[in-house]
Amino acid sequence: MENTLKSQSKHNHSGNDAIRVSVLSEALPYIQKFAGRRIVIKYGGAAMVKNELKEAIFRDIALLSTVGVQPVVVHGGGPEINQWLERLKIKSEFRNGLRVTDKQTMDIVQMVLVGRVNKEIVNGINKLGSSSVGLCGIDGGLIEARQHGDGSHGLVGEVAKVNIDVLKPIIEQGYIPVISSVATSSDGNALNINADTVAGEVAAALGAEKLILLTDTLGILKSKDDPKSLIKFLRLSEARALIESSVVDGGMMPKTECCIRALAQGVAAAHIVDGRIPHALLLELFTDAGIGTMIVGRG
Repeated sequence: MENTLKSQSKHNHSGNDAIRVSVLSEALPYIQKFAGRRIVIKYGGAAMVKNELKEAIFRDIALLSTVGVQPVVVHGGGPEINQWLERLKIKSEFRNGLRVTDKQTMDIVQMVLVGRVNKEIVNGINKLGSSSVGLCGIDGGLIEARQHGDGSHGLVGEVAKVNIDVLKPIIEQGYIPVISSVATSSDGNALNINADTVAGEVAAALGAEKLILLTDTLGILKSKDDPKSLIKFLRLSEARALIESSVVDGGMMPKTECCIRALAQGVAAAHIVDGRIPHALLLELFTDAGIGTMIVGRG
């Protein structure tokens, strides 16, 4: 009996080891391809709420840095902002996937994103032996912003310019920039900018190899309620057509639009990935199949 159990245990370990070796072998060409390349990761949604998902994301980012990739993290903080607004009995309103932001809401957004969420991410990555630096768009004039549209969303901003001279020395010294999506307008008002949009513009300004949006959806679906309708691969023109035909709408619209803008400005590929899946980042980057939607600008 004991020998049988030992034999089964040895067999299980052997099987698991073979799987691990296979995974590492599959990852190798991707690791080699992306070494020295910049990959901009937008981190937000449900992946920011559950501790096990947070740990997995921080570990993925640290691993990318360790194998020679140059990750840049842009984060939101919607779930925690919502919690604080509810606690303070401030009503939330969204239009076309964007949060309507008055002065009182902006104070909470700035406190949560810059003061709490940013430092939690920096600390989480640093604990794993990598070195990250927390920034927001205000620091060093990293992001020049203007008010969104006609001002109908209040203190919501758009990116006018990304000053990469702020980021380059940080990246070149081996640090991981962690950027919260708050910036100021030319008149000095703090503005809340959609983190997907910031990530896309940062990726374009840096000439990033990839833009990866970690979201609360599997990716772009042909049919909203059917997970099996995931579209794994799109060209830029096809992504535009999905917006025009309203297959992509609501909260997915700004995500897809920021991918389109980044690709149009030279980013090689953009990915919309389900951040609720542990190690989604590595699964998308380092496996043949991937797990989300990849959009490419050419080919």
